[in-house]
Amino acid sequence: MAWPVLLVVGALLLFVWPWGNRSSAELRSRYEQRSDLSRVAPGVFQASRDGSRVFFVDRASQEGVEGHNVFVLTRQPPLESVVSARSGQLLAEGNDRVLQLDQGQRTETDHQTGVRTLSSFERYRVVVGDAVVKNAEAAAPKTLATLALIREPILRHQAELAWRFGLLLAAANLLILGVGLAATQPRRATNWNLLLALLAFIVYFNAINLSQAWIASGRYTMGGTMLVLHGGTLALALALIWWRDHAAVLQWFRRTPVAGA
Repeated sequence: MAWPVLLVVGALLLFVWPWGNRSSAELRSRYEQRSDLSRVAPGVFQASRDGSRVFFVDRASQEGVEGHNVFVLTRQPPLESVVSARSGQLLAEGNDRVLQLDQGQRTETDHQTGVRTLSSFERYRVVVGDAVVKNAEAAAPKTLATLALIREPILRHQAELAWRFGLLLAAANLLILGVGLAATQPRRATNWNLLLALLAFIVYFNAINLSQAWIASGRYTMGGTMLVLHGGTLALALALIWWRDHAAVLQWFRRTPVAGA
């Protein structure tokens, strides 16, 4: 009855897990790669990622690349500048995102000297972000497909493989361990089996995460770590089942008096 569950766990770990992480990373990357003005909602002040700029747009187009009554506050100590313009639009120039403002004025204040400069402009351009997409080589191992990890067995990829296959093996080992812990005497009102099962899960799961870090750092090899961790757990689970099955026989031998004693 456990085989369907193990198959679902394996499919989730080997296929759905990297796909979900990859989709999440792509969405996060697209949001971060968007320019600061692209994230501005009409009538709402929006700070840039580094906090050096504050944008405000009264009205924006549906595409989000053109706005009206644009306000930009820039702080670069000791300078602080305030730019207001009747309209503005986003332009892509190579790897940069440029904000082009039309018909406005710029006020710059030097807080160190107290000098204030006021200037008007017909057109003002400022770089507000970059449109470079992250290189695929920098992708985290958890976002890569299982076959891609196998084809390039570097330390980080081996650590991720050990974690994925380790959880699948852990599901099978915990199943066998649960069979041994499920055997109990109904007359005994103790729950130490349940506590032991919970403790075994916590220790086992933390050991898997710890082994992933060890493999990634090159401290231990992937094969040896998985053999000791999961092989040792399997041997412990089988030993527990054997002890449960032969406990009555062992107890009978202990109580049987030895002839001539």
